[in-house]
Amino acid sequence: MRILTSLILTLALSGCGAIYLSPQVQPGTTGTSKVRVLPITAETVLAANRSAYRPQTLPAIFSQTAGTGGGLRGAGALPPAALQAQTRPATLQTRLPPAADPGPYRIGVGDVVLLATPQTGNTVEELSGLLAAQNRRQGYTVQDDGAIAIPDVGRIQLAGLTLEEAEAEVFQRLVENQVDPAFSLEISEFNSRRVSIGGAVKTPAIAPITLTPLYLDQVLAAAGGVTVADSDYATVRLYRDGSLYQIPLAELYAGTGLQKVRLLDGDSLFVDTEYELGQAQAYFEEQIRLSEFRQRARQNALAELTSEVALRRAGLQEARANFSSRLGLGAVARDYVYLTGEVGNQTRFALPFEERASLADALYNEGGGIPTETANVSEIYVLRGAADPREFGAVTAWQLDARNAANLLLATRFELRPDDVIFVAEQPVTRWGRIVRQITPSLITTPASVAARN
Repeated sequence: MRILTSLILTLALSGCGAIYLSPQVQPGTTGTSKVRVLPITAETVLAANRSAYRPQTLPAIFSQTAGTGGGLRGAGALPPAALQAQTRPATLQTRLPPAADPGPYRIGVGDVVLLATPQTGNTVEELSGLLAAQNRRQGYTVQDDGAIAIPDVGRIQLAGLTLEEAEAEVFQRLVENQVDPAFSLEISEFNSRRVSIGGAVKTPAIAPITLTPLYLDQVLAAAGGVTVADSDYATVRLYRDGSLYQIPLAELYAGTGLQKVRLLDGDSLFVDTEYELGQAQAYFEEQIRLSEFRQRARQNALAELTSEVALRRAGLQEARANFSSRLGLGAVARDYVYLTGEVGNQTRFALPFEERASLADALYNEGGGIPTETANVSEIYVLRGAADPREFGAVTAWQLDARNAANLLLATRFELRPDDVIFVAEQPVTRWGRIVRQITPSLITTPASVAARN
């Protein structure tokens, strides 16, 4: 009789919940809390996501680069050119350079490319025609590494490319960065390929090589023409790749087609009025020395720039490592979501920097998924407290019914907010099984105690 009484008492206690208590979401007013349960649907997801929230941002060091905003330092003032007296010749020989075809123009360091993209205005401006055929035009200089830097796209290597190849490269990079690829590209300043001219000309000059071929008569015209009183002993000397060529001025204007000698990048022209090559040689040697001087200056500047970039990069890496260490030690304030109930791992989930996390992210990342053997997939809740301090105890329980697996798609669209609590209820059979496991020791020990007393 005592054993039977113990069994009845034990079952009664389990039925009234005195033996096993499991958490559950109870709608309505309970104590100081007001709980409102709303099903998660396509419409309620939009309502829940409208709540104000801005993800935490990473420190500025994670978006900074080690590049410098300034250019390379200059070579400084150059010495004046030296002139030497010469004697007149009896005859002048003609030595023409070999015919050359360098092919299409290839972009080089120092060139300025102009990127034109469509610019839209308001409706009034468009109707009035004020913005007709108007584009936003931005120039970019090809830097010493052969690249241009476009905001939101990055550095694009253009040196050595033709204009057509450069357009294809820019188009590919714009598409990769999801930027509207509607643009036009042109070269606004030609600075990388040049021809110099000096001597008996009105204005010694540097003539750029552009998309169209550059000929001898064009360079002479750009320098203001030849300024010699006696053209019989004047000659135009051309220095190219270590070789010296010359065209007597009388033959140049004799209509023999010599004016259309095509010039190449790095050519140096000198209009000489004397036979001896001393002055021309001095001029060309001076050009060579100046070129070497500028090259050394550029190498030194590049070395300084490399050292500066290395120091900046080391500083950025140290700052980022310090932030990562503080983050690992919990010294950085974070926004968290908490997972409890029948989940694979009861834990807290840190909301990511600069991104928004969804219910599915938390469940299947830190939460370890939903164990379908013990979890009630029809009762997956996101508990969110009211933002209004006057309703401190108000709670909205967003309920996801995942018995239809298609509803799990809503979990990928439901955005989480700081301090949300994700709760997954247990199945009724799971609750009963746990009650049985708790009362089973009582069923064994109670009769044993009674028998011992008897």
